[in-house]
Amino acid sequence: MFFENTENSTGKRGCIEVICGSMFSGKTEELIRRLNRAKIAKQKVEIFKPAVDTRYDEINVVSHNENAIPSTPVETASQILLYVEDASVIGIDEAQFFDEELYNVCNTLADRGVRVIVAGLDMDYLGNPFGPIPRLMAVAEDVTKVHAICMSCGNLAHYSHRTVQNDKLVMLGETDTYEPLCRKCYNEIKNS
Repeated sequence: MFFENTENSTGKRGCIEVICGSMFSGKTEELIRRLNRAKIAKQKVEIFKPAVDTRYDEINVVSHNENAIPSTPVETASQILLYVEDASVIGIDEAQFFDEELYNVCNTLADRGVRVIVAGLDMDYLGNPFGPIPRLMAVAEDVTKVHAICMSCGNLAHYSHRTVQNDKLVMLGETDTYEPLCRKCYNEIKNS
């Protein structure tokens, strides 16, 4: 992935990278990979996640493959600006759970010359755009859409189908409550 960044007044190049897709598609795994590469390059890295996400760990960002990286849980997107010091790379996991202010926070950081890497669901369980991710995709210098494998037919999946009855938009869960599906299989279940 190569793209041209513009420099701010300090000479630093800022950008926004979005990693999105369905549940079980490897979003967090890719985020951790990019952040670890930045650490190898001796860049100062800080990672944030929504405090509501305690599925694997209250502090660490943890992928489904159990890879982990220390993070700072925050209640709101604007709190990220309070904790950022001199980091050159900021990672934000489960971005769909943040309020719409995340859009402004990410742009502010990128304008300051920070590389901002955001990972999150692009669609909710109903197949609708989810939280601040669509707006971030529009202004990002780089968007990576990752796919899971459809649990019904084995094709590429990009829908997060909820397998339990619950109408709440935000419902934390794993394989016991969600399964990735392709468009065809998702529509068959939705229309049945």
